[in-house]
Amino acid sequence: MQPRIPRQSAREHGVQRVDNDARLSAELASVVGGARRRAVRDGDRQIDTAHLLHSLLDSDPEARAVFAEGPQIARLLGYLVQRSIGYGLRWQSRVEDSGAVPVVTEAAGFSPLAAACMDQACERAARRGGPARGTDLLAVIVADPRARAVEVLERAGIDPRQVLDRLCGAPDTTRDCGEATH
Repeated sequence: MQPRIPRQSAREHGVQRVDNDARLSAELASVVGGARRRAVRDGDRQIDTAHLLHSLLDSDPEARAVFAEGPQIARLLGYLVQRSIGYGLRWQSRVEDSGAVPVVTEAAGFSPLAAACMDQACERAARRGGPARGTDLLAVIVADPRARAVEVLERAGIDPRQVLDRLCGAPDTTRDCGEATH
């Protein structure tokens, strides 16, 4: 049986295979694997920033800690689950586009914007001198108003700018907060 979303060379989207990418922390590689599984399970053509956000919240305690506990995180997770069980169907027919990378419609893998965010997270981490972490990825995702993850946050009543402000106040992230925008 062929998978609904065949694996594609991540190099096609400017991102090395995350299974052995030294630029990613083990936690972030796990996040990306979770986002890939979520996209396959949901029947989505590509891993988009909302898949990455959902996986960050599920498996990265440092990224999850950026969000206020209680109703805010519960509402966000509820919305992400709702999206994965049906709301996302309206997004399956179009690609999350960064505007900078050619749109790929016949292959699975990262959306152009998600690929760009992965690259920028790795660049942020390289300036810090370490592998990319979940908070690096979260910072570049929430800084881009075109990201589906930003739409998800806004629909859940969370201001992405406040998330970015919290990230900028976190250790090891203040240097690059001004560079998180696309």
